[in-house]
Amino acid sequence: MATMADVARHAGVSVATVSHVLNDTRVVRPATRQAVLDAIEVLGYTPNTLARSLVTSRTRSIGLAVSAISNPYFTEIVQGVEAGALEQGYSLLIADPHDDPEHERKVVQLLHERRVDGMIVAPSAAPGALVAYLTRHEVPTVILDRLLDTPSESTSSDSTPRFDQVCAENTEPMARLVAHLTALGHERVGLVAGRPGLSTTTERITGYRIGLAFAGLPHDERLVVHGDSESEGAERATAALLSLAAPPTALVTANNTMTIGALRAVRERGLTVPDDLALCCFDDFAWADLFSPGLTAMAQPAKDIGAQAVRLLLDRLADPDRPTRTVRLPCTFVHRESCGCAGRRGRQSRPANFPKAEKGPVS
Repeated sequence: MATMADVARHAGVSVATVSHVLNDTRVVRPATRQAVLDAIEVLGYTPNTLARSLVTSRTRSIGLAVSAISNPYFTEIVQGVEAGALEQGYSLLIADPHDDPEHERKVVQLLHERRVDGMIVAPSAAPGALVAYLTRHEVPTVILDRLLDTPSESTSSDSTPRFDQVCAENTEPMARLVAHLTALGHERVGLVAGRPGLSTTTERITGYRIGLAFAGLPHDERLVVHGDSESEGAERATAALLSLAAPPTALVTANNTMTIGALRAVRERGLTVPDDLALCCFDDFAWADLFSPGLTAMAQPAKDIGAQAVRLLLDRLADPDRPTRTVRLPCTFVHRESCGCAGRRGRQSRPANFPKAEKGPVS
């Protein structure tokens, strides 16, 4: 088995230079670096990562705790995290907390005990035990998709979050969907919201209310139901909306899984989209354009969110004392036919005539 010394002799460099190339601990001239890489390839040298971790106190591994990994949205996030980690020479350990606060803490503890260098976590609706563990053990952590703190600016301030965070914009994109439906003449727009306690749920409900206010429509609490971010919950919630004495004529679903449940409830009542009920959904997914009609959706940049989480974590590992950051990425409006606009397809940054929404709740 080839050793680092063998690589150094073959490349005509010192063992220290080989180490710098492998660990990116010093700038090496391109020609010298290539000679080392060629020697590694020829000799079939495999670095001893265990020995290296004992010397550097780093395992070059990242722990990722994300629930509902089978959800296409989170699958794309995982792909983004994996690609970003691999590009930087990091391995990935993945666990599913199942959106359960106690299991979430245990999962994070197990990842930490595997000596990962840092953690990327999508927290549950009650993350108190998780936060306490990460804080007590000073684990470098990036909060993913569901924020723990939502300061008004992405830079540090009096409301600076305890961890770096990354997610998509939620409030304004939801307001755009509602405004699009009201512009088509709908005055009773229902919302199937996600699990209470999640920042995404809170922000999307706020966006829903902003969209109604933009159209000059009142907020009717009976038109907001919670599908708990799951298909079955959304099916029950949508059935309740459709059973109202004055049911909505249009519906917005707050994630892709709940869209499936809502469509199932619509079908069970013998209704069709968009003839009986216009529909827009938060989250686009690979087969949304295969539905008949195609689903008008707000697409989140899932892979970019995952890649950005890795960048934030590696920045934190390189500089533990840097100010925390909250990064929000824009969504894209995907115009299909479920909203009732027959024959209109394409990706737009913003529906026509809808201005940038002001942030914050509307009373």
